[in-house]
Amino acid sequence: MRAGPGQTMAGHYQVVASHVTDRQPSEADAAGPRRLAVDLHGDTPVLLEGLELPELLVPELTGSADFEGSRWLDPAEILAAVRAVLADTPEHPRLRQSFEVFAADGVVWAAVERPPARALPELLAAGPLDPYRAAELAADLCGALAALHLDGHPHGNLAVEQVLVCEDGAALLGGQAIGAAQEALARALGGADGRRWAQARTGLVGARAERWPPELLAAEAAGPAADLWALGVLLHRVLTGYGPFPEQSPTALFAAVRAAQRADSAGCGPLRPLVDRLLAGDPAERPSAVEARQCLTELLAQAPEPYRAEEVESALPVLRPAGPLVPRPRRWRPVAVVPEHARHARAQRPSRLLPALLVGGVMVAMVLAIAAVAVFAG
Repeated sequence: MRAGPGQTMAGHYQVVASHVTDRQPSEADAAGPRRLAVDLHGDTPVLLEGLELPELLVPELTGSADFEGSRWLDPAEILAAVRAVLADTPEHPRLRQSFEVFAADGVVWAAVERPPARALPELLAAGPLDPYRAAELAADLCGALAALHLDGHPHGNLAVEQVLVCEDGAALLGGQAIGAAQEALARALGGADGRRWAQARTGLVGARAERWPPELLAAEAAGPAADLWALGVLLHRVLTGYGPFPEQSPTALFAAVRAAQRADSAGCGPLRPLVDRLLAGDPAERPSAVEARQCLTELLAQAPEPYRAEEVESALPVLRPAGPLVPRPRRWRPVAVVPEHARHARAQRPSRLLPALLVGGVMVAMVLAIAAVAVFAG
């Protein structure tokens, strides 16, 4: 097994597991193998994304009789193309970092950051996203695209599988390095023949509408507007649960894209107008990343709290209760239990106040008698 657990790649990336054991299994797609690894230089977790090179069954075609040395296509041009793309990639908090690209045993590997996050397809397994939650993620993606497009560089691999949702809820866009490797390999296999190039690229990226804007099918160069097309496909997919074009085969996809025959976007809710603009056949009619982000920001400013489809009727005003809002607990006092015979004895016992009352009565009577004698004597 190539790049198995325990193997060290490029001198400092130690593979710890196959990507299928990670908590992000849905991030893997048809691009190639994934491996979890640790950068031994800083003990940093990374993800190795791989693109397998085609094997050459006839070594003589490369001018070498050494089968092992000429078993796979020479990766030098592919590595140079990817490194050039990464050198022009700006740093942005919503762009997944790519650390290094190298080749080993017939695979081009890209080492990218592996933050605590969940792959977007994993979240979509529970169903389509709320429109306002999708708008939040799309706004993050537009910010990343705007940073790339500032210098005229497209991302080229915007797809659901390349989006991570971080612990703070923000989106992180990756896949640029492996996308650049796919494009370089398609050019290496197809050469100047447009048909061979299309066949090679189809075998690498598959029938995914995000990767096939109309201008690319017309043999035109895919610029930044192609990323906005991919964003429209992504939004339609996360809002409705399916893509806007048939993807059961490349032939069906290409025919539908050329004829602009796509599914109704009514299921996109409040994002429908933006999705329709993003999926315009003419690249000039699509909004830029900055314009799309502005539309998303305005939509989010009108979002109900907490992202409910309908407002909940308020129960206020209500009458304030007369008593305390929080009743105070009463203190518990022990109650003495008196036996039945003691209660009867107490009822028959004379009161302790009786002698005092009798003495007081006698004294009052004596005072009155003395006063009467004095009156009669006078």
